[in-house]
Amino acid sequence: MESMFYICGKFFAKQLTMKKLLIAFSMMFFALGFSQKLDNIQSGEYLNYRIHYGLLNAGTATLTTLKTTYKGQPHFYVKGYGKTTGAVRAFFKVEDYYESYINYNTGLPSFYVRNVQEGTYTQHFETVFNHSNHTLILTDKEKNNSRVVNSVKGVQDMLSAFYYLRSLEPNEMKVGSVKKLNVWIDDEMFPFQIKIVGTENIKTKFGTISALKIMPQVMSGRVFKDKEGVTMWVSNDKNLIPLAIKAELAVGSLKASIDSFKNVKYPLNFRKYLNYRKLNTETAKGRFFLLH
Repeated sequence: MESMFYICGKFFAKQLTMKKLLIAFSMMFFALGFSQKLDNIQSGEYLNYRIHYGLLNAGTATLTTLKTTYKGQPHFYVKGYGKTTGAVRAFFKVEDYYESYINYNTGLPSFYVRNVQEGTYTQHFETVFNHSNHTLILTDKEKNNSRVVNSVKGVQDMLSAFYYLRSLEPNEMKVGSVKKLNVWIDDEMFPFQIKIVGTENIKTKFGTISALKIMPQVMSGRVFKDKEGVTMWVSNDKNLIPLAIKAELAVGSLKASIDSFKNVKYPLNFRKYLNYRKLNTETAKGRFFLLH
């Protein structure tokens, strides 16, 4: 019989997969129907997040970018990696890999990979996007089969959505605005909407920083517990970098906070003891906490 600790470990890990973080980021970062260069993203950018479930330090997630070419066109190669750590990993191992080739000039995905191992569960999907005729080709690498799926205009994958909207100007992310979106997740399309509800200060070891507070909602095929079960805070500047996320789950809540970053294109302005200081492309480490 499985021990209670093992069962709890499996439950925690299932709530802390990279997929859930990327779903949250994707809901936050995509306005349907636009096409825009990824000018606000720098090749070599690195974002690292620490994940907590209650008091447990349960996992990490990283996102990296590299400017390259795909089929002769300029693209960003983006990689996401998530894993469980500590006691949770000892009882339930999670290794989630995501990859996306995003067209630099349009901000739309060309090729997307989800390759995950969560305990005994594995999945390896590859998706090729054809934006000219609104279709995509989904390949299940484990079953060695492919099928054509009808898509919609401007569809994004979970990684590309995150970087695409980050390239928008801050004045396009106004408080009170609501945006609708479609994101390709695993093997189906999910409609979402997001609402920018206000601005708040986020407290960090570097000081405080102005952040946009965003509440995403799953419009169908609900992923989180309720419509407003997820709250995110992103830097209120041209970077639009997620600083913290809180997701209410069926039992307890998941929290993620940025733990380190480098090669961010624009300076991040922090205030400490009533004085501002700037952290730009230098590596910075530290956990971000919400002000109460």
